[in-house]
Order: sequence, then structure tokens, then C-alpha cells
Amino acid sequence: MSLTGPRVLVISGATASGKTALGVRLARRFDAEIVSADSIQIYHRLAIGSARPDLEEQGGVAHHLLDFLPLEAPYDAARFRDDADRVIASLNARKKRVIVVGGAGLYLRALIAGLAEGIPADPAVRAALHARIASGGPSALAEMHRELSLVDPTYAARIAPSDPIRIVRALEVYQLSGEALSAHHARHQAMPRRYNARWICLETERSTLKARIAARAQAMLDRGWLDEVREILRDGHPPTLKPLQSVGYAEVIAHLQGRLALRDLHEAITLATAGFAKRQRTWFRGEPDVVWQPLARFDDPRFVDALFDAV
Repeated sequence: MSLTGPRVLVISGATASGKTALGVRLARRFDAEIVSADSIQIYHRLAIGSARPDLEEQGGVAHHLLDFLPLEAPYDAARFRDDADRVIASLNARKKRVIVVGGAGLYLRALIAGLAEGIPADPAVRAALHARIASGGPSALAEMHRELSLVDPTYAARIAPSDPIRIVRALEVYQLSGEALSAHHARHQAMPRRYNARWICLETERSTLKARIAARAQAMLDRGWLDEVREILRDGHPPTLKPLQSVGYAEVIAHLQGRLALRDLHEAITLATAGFAKRQRTWFRGEPDVVWQPLARFDDPRFVDALFDAV
């Protein structure tokens, strides 16, 4: 595949794998600035549960695309691509190196490879699929995910079984074209890249990652995650908002609504986050540009020094 556009370094991987701290470390080493690729850290007020780095954790490094959207604002991969393009162009104009850090796989794909064009859509088909969920609830959604697994197992494995937007979209595409959404994406992956990117994904042993997830979840709860969400709900924001249904926040809301006991909350967050991390790994393993490296690899000065060499 051909590489075009400005050079960027991408640090991605599963949640809690150490991306944020590594990104800061590398940015300080290269006098770079960081473009965040996290789909929850973009929202105002979601500081604790999104693990958004505070000023101390940012280590004096400029971070972009953090904490800039109200909770009700719609956002998607196309908007991220456009926003990130503007930031990167500005950094290039100032002769600054760029490090993109985050675990939002679709956002990163949109930025590096662009978004697939020409995939069929029909509002009526989509509405009918959403109506099926509305009338059948979680059981209908689970059945639709099973149906998707039969016709597009690749894409079904990459998304959450509880994600109505992506399940409906994939089934819509299959109904209209008779072809899996993942097949449309595969054709798109052969197109020229938008950036000359060195895309590294952190490889973390699963038991180590689960322990990190559990420890981080406890630290978030200790920092006041419950109060963070209580205040958001008290101010009138509906719990059905998309960012409030993200991993971790959904479990905290279930507890605050009396559907999940406090004694079970930490374990529920840990399990949900571990499941999300598994889907992230599956997604990134499907990306042809990704090179997997353990965190310890970045202790090698020769490896680090070569990160911005031509790729």
C-alpha cells in the first residue's frame, strides 16, 4: 500500500495498556504534541470515568481534542478525522511532530485510511431495524447480533453485542448489498493512506491487562466517579446519552438507578472493560498498518530514536 501525507506516530492499544503515559513520555522526548483519539475523553465533565489525563498527567505536553464537546453533541469518526486533520495541519505548519494517542479504532482508521465511500444506505431499512430493537428490547438486539455473526462474523467480533448503531448499520448494508460490511471495508483498505503513519499498538499480556483494568477502576471509584455521574444526572442530563452509555459509565448509572449493588459495581466495571479491551484487540488485529510492540520495547533508546524515521 502507498504511504502519503505528513508523517505521524500513532500509539494505540487496549484500554489501560499504558498509552497515555507512553504518549507523554515520547512527546517530551521528541518535542511533539499529542492528538487524542479517544471517543469519550472528548466530552465535558467525563473526566474520571474516561481516564482523561489531568494537567499533571499531561506532563507539560500540549494535548488536542480533549474535553471540547458538550455531552449532548453528536460526534463520529468523520468529524474526528476532520478535526484531527486541522490540528495536524496546524502542528505541521509550526514544524511540530505529531503523536496520535488513543484506542478508538474507527477514529484512527478514519484518520489514517479515510472512511469507505459508496456503502449503500436506506433510511427505511434502518428505521425498520431500529423499530425491531425498540419493540423487542435487549433480547432483540442480542438476536440481531447473532444474525450479524452469521453473515459478517469479522465485523460482529469487532463490535459490542450491545451496540445498536453499529449492529443496525451492518445489517442494513448486508440487506441492501448482500455483502458484509467488513468486505466493503476490506476494499477500502487497499486505497492509499492519508498519512505517512507509523502505527504502533501496545501488546499487553491478558492477565496483566486485566489486573491494570481492575486497579484503574478502583482508583476511579476512589477519586469520586460516582459523584461525577451523580452531578451530571442531577443537572438534568438523561442517562440515555450516548457517552453515558459507554463502558464503565453504564455500570455506574445502573448502580445509581438501583439496578446494580455497590458491592458488585467494581467487578461489573472490570468485566465490562475487559470485554471492551478484547474487542479493541480484535479490531486492531484487523488493521493492516498496525505493528504490535510490548511496552518494554520503548525502553530501547535505539528503537525510540527511530520512531520518526521514514516509514
